[in-house]
Amino acid sequence: MRHTEFWSRMEDHLGEGYARVWASQHVMGALGSRTAQEALDAGVSPKEVWRAVWQALELPASER
Repeated sequence: MRHTEFWSRMEDHLGEGYARVWASQHVMGALGSRTAQEALDAGVSPKEVWRAVWQALELPASER
């Protein structure tokens, strides 16, 4: 997964205006107590970050 696909999925589920806000404020234990943005900035793959987001948002398996 590329960063562009990650952000597209985030916007699909949270809306264009809220996706980046959520990614910069919601801390997830699955990412080592970091936000999605912090994890991406630290070099964590977008696929791994998406898995944590998917879990945090309790999205259906089809969205994984």
